[in-house]
Amino acid sequence: MKQLIDNVALASVLEQMGIAEISQATIRQSGEIARTLEKNAGVEFLHLEMGIPGLPPSQVGVEAECEALRSGVASIYPNMMGVPELKNEASRFLKAFLDIDLAPRGCIPTVGSMQGSFSSFVLCSHIDPAKDTVLFIDPGFPVQRNQVNILGIRSESFDIYEYRGEKLAAKLESYFASGRISALIYSSPNNPAWFNLTEQELRIIGELATRYDVIVIEDLAYMCMDFRKPLGKPFEAPFQPTVAKYTDNYIIMMSASKMFSYAGQRIAILAVSDRLYSREYPALQNRYHIARLGDALVLGVLYAVSSGTSHSAQYALAAMFKAANDGALDFVAATSEYARRAALTKKMFLDNGFHIVYSKDGDEDVSDGFFYTVGYRGLTGGELMGELIRYGIATIALSTTGSRQDGVRICVSQLNRPEQFDLLEERLRLFAADHHLTS
Repeated sequence: MKQLIDNVALASVLEQMGIAEISQATIRQSGEIARTLEKNAGVEFLHLEMGIPGLPPSQVGVEAECEALRSGVASIYPNMMGVPELKNEASRFLKAFLDIDLAPRGCIPTVGSMQGSFSSFVLCSHIDPAKDTVLFIDPGFPVQRNQVNILGIRSESFDIYEYRGEKLAAKLESYFASGRISALIYSSPNNPAWFNLTEQELRIIGELATRYDVIVIEDLAYMCMDFRKPLGKPFEAPFQPTVAKYTDNYIIMMSASKMFSYAGQRIAILAVSDRLYSREYPALQNRYHIARLGDALVLGVLYAVSSGTSHSAQYALAAMFKAANDGALDFVAATSEYARRAALTKKMFLDNGFHIVYSKDGDEDVSDGFFYTVGYRGLTGGELMGELIRYGIATIALSTTGSRQDGVRICVSQLNRPEQFDLLEERLRLFAADHHLTS
């Protein structure tokens, strides 16, 4: 046996943290388990568990934010609707990279997309008393599920693994037909599995959302990072695929965290379709005394949970959007570094007996990018997570993401030094040797 961490040491840390089973650990708990073991053992761990940007922040944003602070914005409450510069450039950005037309009015700043999803869940749960359920396409970002639980909103979910392509239609309709679904949420590129919904699947979602009057919350945290396609040229095809091509019932979340490596300043955009922004709902009038959805979102929900989004961060995002729109900032080329890391490490896992869990988009292999998923014969996701951490490799179990498949999520963003790749390969070889001997 060549494990760095023994069972006793791991069990002790789990007990100290009050975690009954390692498979139940949240992303942040997984990171803390690894850091504690790392400190206790005095060896470097490979942190593949948490999606922290591994690239420098956009200097365009840094400079714009510093200039905004020097101009005195820190003393002024931010405009709830967003500063005009940001709203205008966000609208341009949606046209440049998604090829959709959306008025600046509907481009609303939020404190990261986490506040965006939280506020959207609140809003959607109040638009129709009969619609009391949020539907998740799993796997997905675990915190979003935590948000609906905190809010006491009913939720349902299904694992898309068996329902790609045309199979998605019947599955979605089985939920929508109940009349209880207020909103549907998914990410594409997907966290954790990195699948990208196809145009066929987006059309199915859009058409059914319109038919059953369901609001689609589309999380584009990793926008344009399907590196199989030459995305990222402003106002030129191909564009980021989006459900907005197939329905007016959409809210798009665009975060600066990964696109521009600007995670620390917590800035994002909620893009509400023109038609949806203007729709009036009696239930919103009764609750917020504001019937129009967009105004209820900003002045009713967002104002109550934030009092606005940092002025300086708004100016930073406006500058980054403008630079991207003008072709001066190629954020897709910058983030393609994650694809290189994924391709290199994915081969290491495959060479050592692992397999890719979510492996296909239609007939295509999933793109290399920020995340991917691996499994190992005979091990559940929790078991695999527990085994890998004994070799100094920190991951999260897919079960925490809503997946019904056995495996773990791999994030490559924190592999920032060449020697870390050598270390990963060495440890995977040790893992494979030990498990070959015992299997």
